Amino acid sequence: MDIHDLPYRLKSARRKKRLIKEAFDKKLIQLNKLQDKLNTEKKALPWIPLEKPYQKGWKREFVLTAKEKRGPKADFFEGLLSKINFPVYHYDETFQVKKKRRMTYEYLNQPQFLRDFSPYNWRLNKMLLTDEEKALFERKEIWHEQYREWAVRFVFTEPWRFELAIKPHFIYLVKLGDELLEQQIGEVHNRLRRDNLWPYINRIKRGNTYKYWKVIFSEQPKYINEFKNNPKYASKEAYLDY
Repeated sequence: MDIHDLPYRLKSARRKKRLIKEAFDKKLIQLNKLQDKLNTEKKALPWIPLEKPYQKGWKREFVLTAKEKRGPKADFFEGLLSKINFPVYHYDETFQVKKKRRMTYEYLNQPQFLRDFSPYNWRLNKMLLTDEEKALFERKEIWHEQYREWAVRFVFTEPWRFELAIKPHFIYLVKLGDELLEQQIGEVHNRLRRDNLWPYINRIKRGNTYKYWKVIFSEQPKYINEFKNNPKYASKEAYLDY
């Protein structure tokens, strides 16, 4: 019997390998979608109040000084502080971190600053800053020791209106737990982590040219073009506002 006389076409070895790979890719994509679905369900679980709140470490944040609280613009700066305050949590009231210095260790104070904005976040304005609040910020170039480059940031110009205050950090609410949901999330996570499948999943979803993009804070000063993002038909005032 001739193979060409069969009512169906036999799969070649190359096609079989391709079908196995495609089935494996589809399985990984479904596994990734299942993980996203489970995480969404976990995030949607409600918060429930505790009968007996407990203290968990300490919280340090900025508050208005006593003089500013008695000032006529106390409400204005309270609203601004709620947008740029950045609380820090620590297990110790001293807020000291352990640093290695040569062959010994020493404890240094953990620095804390008010929130500043990158040029992108400044234009996006997610914190809904008003024009009066924006007038209290200025554009600065700050050196980032971690990334070894200069970064353009919009910084608050009157930090002396606030002071740091350390308070006990109490837990009043806890998220409702679901043991079955946690078990399913753990199984999917262990499956992807055990075989190191994340790079392969990213390549399937985003193509072979996908790369982890490096965050670039700013261009070098000599390459900054002030008119790059302004259209040719923009008015003179648009260029002066830069």
